[in-house]
Amino acid sequence: MKVLVTGSSGLIGSEAVRYFDAKADAVYGIDNNMRADFFGPDGDTSWTLRNLRDTCDNFEHRNLDIRDRGAMLKVIEDTQPDLILHCAAQPSHDLAKFRPFDDFDVNAVGTLNLLEATRLHAPEAVFILMSTNKVYGDAPNELPLVELPTRYDYARPEDYEGVAEDCRTDRSTHSLFGCSKLAGDIMTQEYGRYFGLKTGVFRGGCLTGPFHSAVPLHGFLAYMARVALSGGTYNVIGYKGKQVRDQIHSEDVARAFEAFYRDPRPGEVYNLGGGRGNAASLLELLDRFGQLAGRTIPQTYEETNRVGDHICYMTDLRKFRAHYPDWELTFSLDDIVDDVFQTLHRLRPVAAKAG
Repeated sequence: MKVLVTGSSGLIGSEAVRYFDAKADAVYGIDNNMRADFFGPDGDTSWTLRNLRDTCDNFEHRNLDIRDRGAMLKVIEDTQPDLILHCAAQPSHDLAKFRPFDDFDVNAVGTLNLLEATRLHAPEAVFILMSTNKVYGDAPNELPLVELPTRYDYARPEDYEGVAEDCRTDRSTHSLFGCSKLAGDIMTQEYGRYFGLKTGVFRGGCLTGPFHSAVPLHGFLAYMARVALSGGTYNVIGYKGKQVRDQIHSEDVARAFEAFYRDPRPGEVYNLGGGRGNAASLLELLDRFGQLAGRTIPQTYEETNRVGDHICYMTDLRKFRAHYPDWELTFSLDDIVDDVFQTLHRLRPVAAKAG
């Protein structure tokens, strides 16, 4: 078994490398550390690459750019992977408005480059795109909500499980990032439906884990942990800090990838997140990290929410669980918070600049 992972030094990519390193004969990673270009020194993923090289036996890194069409054609032809995990992305809907061409070239064109390379040179491979719930834009905000002391929640019983895959993807405000990811998302579906490739799309909620090179514009849970560890102040943006996200650990994402690989459903789409059991508001998470750090985390507040931001988003996991009943979440919310906090404390310096 040979696995190719794009964005292999990022959160989900690096977790996939570790996970499949124990199962595959070869794991090829593609990453050019563009996160450092997007987010500056705090986004640098070289520390993760060093960890992968130190701990993985079957891992081979290639410093390539997914926007380079010729390079993608060649790497797929040369490696002949059985499984392609496309995790590389420009991941910030805030940054996209400042760099729209880079955003679209990475998220949409880069995905097309990989899909066409797969069709031409590895048509039997399973191709998985790590997409995002931002493809729904702000349509989830139309669900009736109730405001509770520390969070928002769904007001109607029929919405209890959260957002399902039939949520519309148009006639809503996405951010340019949401648009570019939607383009790659639909193209991946089409290569499955039109060409018959074994493609699958996972629309992630809040994907998190300790190997997140988190910055204020992306990776809020790991960034919150860094603020807690460094003694800094956390800036809450909009919705009184009561906005809700469901957290899923990167290892559970990798296990979902494997489930799809073992029994692919071409062109299928799944929402993937922590579900109601792993959902919490910013205020609630700040309190949890404050308990771990032994201090109350100071907060600043901006009244205006980010454009297209979700007020309350929980992932309806029923479709994926029905198709893959052997898969289950193995990390609770408490497990995730503790793992992110303790691992970052052990492996990555968190100078006061994190505040």
